[in-house]
Amino acid sequence: MEKLPKSIIPIVIAIIIVIIFISNSTVNINSGEAGVLFKRFGGGVVTDEPALGEGFHLVAPWNDVFVYEVRQQSIDEKMVVLSSNGLDIKLDVTIWYEPDYDRLGLLHKERGEDYLRRLILPAVRSATRTVVGRYKPEELYAQKRESIQEEMYVESEQMLKDQFVQVNRILVRDVSLPPTIKQAIERKLKQEQESLEYQYRLEKAEKEKERQRIEAEGKARANEILSASLTDKILREKGIQATIELSTSTNSKVIVIGSGDDGMPLILGGNN
Repeated sequence: MEKLPKSIIPIVIAIIIVIIFISNSTVNINSGEAGVLFKRFGGGVVTDEPALGEGFHLVAPWNDVFVYEVRQQSIDEKMVVLSSNGLDIKLDVTIWYEPDYDRLGLLHKERGEDYLRRLILPAVRSATRTVVGRYKPEELYAQKRESIQEEMYVESEQMLKDQFVQVNRILVRDVSLPPTIKQAIERKLKQEQESLEYQYRLEKAEKEKERQRIEAEGKARANEILSASLTDKILREKGIQATIELSTSTNSKVIVIGSGDDGMPLILGGNN
């Protein structure tokens, strides 16, 4: 292979230098990410400009770009904290979090890339201790999980204010109490349920008793009204009507007029 002409060597070297320069000057930021620019000879971390968005970027080869995931992320955490009476309470918690996109440069400069371990987890742990420390174990067992989650979120949000990160939600997946405490609480809840059931039966029986009393009073009142309306004249008229109806029937009979104590006819005989 013949040697290259001396005039071509500088061109080859220049091409190689350009290739190296370009390869060190290009940054590709993927979906859901953003870049923080560090100017080695221009003041360090850039905080007064927007973060580098998704896509292809050209930067000076002596500068660096630190890539952050800016989508919502999650982490599962197991914690052991004390209740108000000093008993160990175990919690399984899921934290949804993300960095503050608009202040990503400040986050990198003042807090660093490991902001999850430095900021979010300590804040959530402290908030959990504060919230759980307000309750007794039996209160935690009966308390609505949503309200505990909300209290933990509010406490965490307050602690992380102006820290260039945000916690979107805290989910309490499980609350574990000491076995003896849990059994005692379950027994108490069972007794309360049985007491409520017994009270319900008593109330139902009392209502049925009241219904029967009202029904009996109604019948008695109706009988009183009926008795008051049945005068001698009405009874005699009813008797006459009944006598007329019997006399027209096909059954054989003997009718004695005026033989009753009150002058009503008597019906004697009859096949049926």
